[in-house]
Order: sequence, then structure tokens, then C-alpha cells
Amino acid sequence: MNNLSYLTKIPLIWVLLSVTLLSACSITPPENLLSVEVDDVSEAKAWEMQGKLAVRTDKDKFSTNLYWLHTDDKNELRLTTMLGTTVLSLTTVEGKARLEVDGKVYQDRDAQRLLTKVTGWAIPVDALPLWITGQLSDDDELLMQDERQRPKKLTTIKDPRPWEVEFISWQQQSGAELPRLLELKREELRLKLQISHWQALSATPILPSNQPKERLNEQ
Repeated sequence: MNNLSYLTKIPLIWVLLSVTLLSACSITPPENLLSVEVDDVSEAKAWEMQGKLAVRTDKDKFSTNLYWLHTDDKNELRLTTMLGTTVLSLTTVEGKARLEVDGKVYQDRDAQRLLTKVTGWAIPVDALPLWITGQLSDDDELLMQDERQRPKKLTTIKDPRPWEVEFISWQQQSGAELPRLLELKREELRLKLQISHWQALSATPILPSNQPKERLNEQ
């Protein structure tokens, strides 16, 4: 049995309620970062998001709230209950991963390996920052685009057990367009990720691309 088996299987009414509460919440950025607007998600070198993660296998399923802070040198991922209690925290800073789950702390130099070894769930934490923002890595193969040339389906090409990712719907957040709902599949494992709130962050204000730099200096 994996260490996430104690997560409560939330009834549908509570899932709907928690999604509503998440949508109404605003994200407070870390003290050293500012909330900014961007024209494209690729401009955001840092961001944070709130959403829901549903995991399903042939033998088990659960749904949990998800928080993710992503910067150039840090990733902080938290899974929480509907009441806000943290049940899993995975932090990676400069190549060192720290996992807190079930009251215990584990460490490794590989976040993906650590999460899989301890929890039994092979959630692709290394690739998700790109997929969350609708982008592909060099290890992904685009299988299908929608009518607006956005990714619709991709697969990983270097993984012996490839992931298939489907971008089901899109939204506008923080001035940019990014996925609202993604579905990830690999063998018997199914992940569904809903992004309720995404905020681009920066250490300094980002000047809109259509605004001359002189105007910023005059203010």
C-alpha cells in the first residue's frame, strides 16, 4: 500500500465546493516576488498556481487540492485537503529535493525519483511546469493541435513508459493564455489537473511589450 492511501476519497459535493472555494481565493505571492501581467506564459520566469489534482488507478483514486510555486531555482508543491491541511509537501531547491508526507521527511537529489519511491505515484513533477503552462519540452512529441494551433495532445518520446497529455480546455490568467484542464495518462495511471488560479511572478515589474521603456522611467 502506498503512503497516499490515507487521503480521503472526497464525495462529489465536497469536490464541487472545494473547487468553488479555490476559484474565489486569491494567491498571495512570496515577499521577494511581485504579481505581474504577461503577454505570453513563456515570459513568466516564476509563477504560482492553485488547482485540483485527481489521481486514478485500477485499484485506487483520490482528489486533492494542489498548490505549486515555480521559480528558476525552486519548485514547491503542496497537496492539501479541502480544509487546507497539508498532506504532502515536495520542495526542490538547487537540485535537492525534500518530501514531507505522513509526518516523515525524505530527501533525494531527484524529486521525481523521491516522490515515486515514497508515495508510489509517478506524478511527472519534472515535466509538469511546462505542461501546466501549455508548453512542450525537447523530449515531447506534439501529436495534435487545435484550430488555434495550441497543443491538444502530446506524448513523451524518451520515456520507456510514455505519458500522453491531453489539453482539454484553455483560459486567460494573469494576462496570458494557458490550459485550464489537462488529463495525463500512462498505462493504468490517470491524472486530471484543473488550474483554478495561475499568477505570473517577477522580482521586478515586467514592462508590457507595447509600452516604450521611456514611459516607465518618467513615472
